[in-house]
Amino acid sequence: MFPGLGGMNPAQMQKMMSQLGIKTTEMPVEKAVFYLKDGTTLEMQMPQVVKMTIQGTETYQVVGHALPLDSNSKPKELEITDDDIKMVMQQAGVSKEQAQKALKETKGDIAEAIMSLKK
Repeated sequence: MFPGLGGMNPAQMQKMMSQLGIKTTEMPVEKAVFYLKDGTTLEMQMPQVVKMTIQGTETYQVVGHALPLDSNSKPKELEITDDDIKMVMQQAGVSKEQAQKALKETKGDIAEAIMSLKK
């Protein structure tokens, strides 16, 4: 959770922080976007985000690789190919519509789409 702590056991660290009144929560974040005052936009894909509550104040620690976004570009639309659809149809034994829906729900992740349809 926190780099550079000399190999301290995460459970010990959590206990110590709890004794100090610090509560930490790891958050499942797909994307973080930062709008800077100079007009620059930075985007992080799959960052590690930890919310810390200290004496009622929430602080967020965001760790990842930030890339500048072109302010003129639009967000990329999800591209699902016919080959992806056929693969999901064959592996999961479903219709084209079901395969497309599963691929959209999983943001194009073929393996996850197949697994979700086999449940």
